[in-house]
Amino acid sequence: MSEVTNTTGTCPFCRPDIQKNAFAASGSFLALYNKSPILPGHTLIIPGLHIESLRSLPDDQISDFFRFAREVTETLLSYFHADAFDWSIQDNTAAGQTVPHLHLHIIVRHPADLPAPGDWYPLLDAGEKKGSEDRPQLSANDYKKITERLRSAYNLRREISDIRLGNFRK
Repeated sequence: MSEVTNTTGTCPFCRPDIQKNAFAASGSFLALYNKSPILPGHTLIIPGLHIESLRSLPDDQISDFFRFAREVTETLLSYFHADAFDWSIQDNTAAGQTVPHLHLHIIVRHPADLPAPGDWYPLLDAGEKKGSEDRPQLSANDYKKITERLRSAYNLRREISDIRLGNFRK
């Protein structure tokens, strides 16, 4: 699937099972549906290697990271019938980073999904508290279902793109 290396046992994004939870992969990056989504479609883009900060991502991978994030965002917008999104990276604890592993939040948006457009941001912290009423955690079964559905949607989108470009995967 992807060039992913588990380098630490304490980081939740470096667990050995993280790849099976990904619905998309490209090069050294994975897309994971958030287990406590702020809104339907809330997804994380992570590097497979343990990289704590965007500033530590090698220069030759920066464009790949954002290109993959854009590709995943297009899949999410199509799947969730939306045309708007927010992206956010909290880089270091002073910026609100709670997991010391680079991750980009993709928040799929719909008109009036929250009282005000920026109301999603304070909800990021709510997800860190297990059992938060603001961001309940998906059951293992629900998480597996949405991951499988998004994996199918992502793969279909890539196949259609390949056909349009005249590239056919075997």
